[in-house]
Amino acid sequence: MKLEPRVLTYKDEVLADGSVRRSFSDGNYEWRRRQSDWLVEWQDSHGYSGVDELLGDGIIKRTLSNGRVFYAREQGYGRTLWYGGRVLTINQTSFGGRVGMILASLGAGFLLGSLVPPPDFLTPEEEEMLRQKLREQMAGSTSTGSTGGSSSGDSDDDSYDYESQYDPVVVEQDADIDSGDLTDDLDIGDFG
Repeated sequence: MKLEPRVLTYKDEVLADGSVRRSFSDGNYEWRRRQSDWLVEWQDSHGYSGVDELLGDGIIKRTLSNGRVFYAREQGYGRTLWYGGRVLTINQTSFGGRVGMILASLGAGFLLGSLVPPPDFLTPEEEEMLRQKLREQMAGSTSTGSTGGSSSGDSDDDSYDYESQYDPVVVEQDADIDSGDLTDDLDIGDFG
């Protein structure tokens, strides 16, 4: 099945207080603040807010302030696929104008390969397995020549930059995020 998601581009601007203002191509904004290596707190221009959590395998768990959960999957090259593959966000900040414009105009998968949709649902056990996998990956990438000890849930690696690696999603204007059926067309802005 070929995915043809709605493409939203965005650019990030680091503010004086260290937070990030994310501007989406549909006119929406999101303000983001990193809470840890794995968590980013956000609020958008429509009054929605929540937390994005990085899990393993490029999966991002977005929890809205009302408890509703969505998943996204990082696709590489500043691209993130949201809402079962219906929305693709592209970080133009990381590419600059020309490459970002090529990606947006030619379609997300044209030059960069197939898109893999995020899961619709994960059990708490599956989420924890992905968290553990990420901790192991991060421990392996920060300790060269280490001999596979146990890793804890805390990371002191300040070199890991969530903002530059993973994109969150912006809920677009008129999106019915309280609806129980995510198969409806959501008008998604780009949280990131």
